[in-house]
This record gives sequence, structure tokens and C-alpha cells, in this order.
Amino acid sequence: MNEKISLLRIKELQKQYGIEGLQMLINSGLVWLSPDKSLVRTANESLESGMCMLPEESFPDENGAPLPSRNEIYGTKGGLEHSQIFWQKVEEGVIKLDKPL
Repeated sequence: MNEKISLLRIKELQKQYGIEGLQMLINSGLVWLSPDKSLVRTANESLESGMCMLPEESFPDENGAPLPSRNEIYGTKGGLEHSQIFWQKVEEGVIKLDKPL
């Protein structure tokens, strides 16, 4: 991988694969306030994989602990670089995702 995938391209791919809404919930911080713990778990899993990233500003998580913004961390869960690596692998066919119906 020579050049990193852009944030705009990541957003396009998130829309294409039907996870744009989850990213929007993460960006707004609303996902951490949800009473639906499976949604919170899904958000955490998407951050872990790189499918989603933390927002540009910090929000408290489901326990009230502050989550850093994606700009405050580098190369790890929730960071932009982590998502760039994930989505580059999707584009290269290394990671296969099912497209929503």
C-alpha cells in the first residue's frame, strides 16, 4: 500500500456497504447513549476492525468515560489510520464484505 486511502473514499465505501448510519451514530456520540447494548457492542466491534472510526471530537462512552477523537490517537482502534488500513484491504479484495441488499 503506497498511498493511504482518503477520508472521502472511506465515507463512500461506508455508504456503499451500508454502515454509514453506524458511523453517523458514532460521530454524534449518540451510539454510546443507546439503551441497546447490542448497538454499542456493534459500534465497538466496528472501531476494533477499522470499519468505523472515532469522531473528530471526543464524546463519553456508554460508561461516561471520555473517548478520544480519531485525531488524538494514531495507528490503533478508532483512529483514521486504522480505518485507512481496513478500507484499503477491502478495496484490494483482501477483506471481503457483504454488500447490503
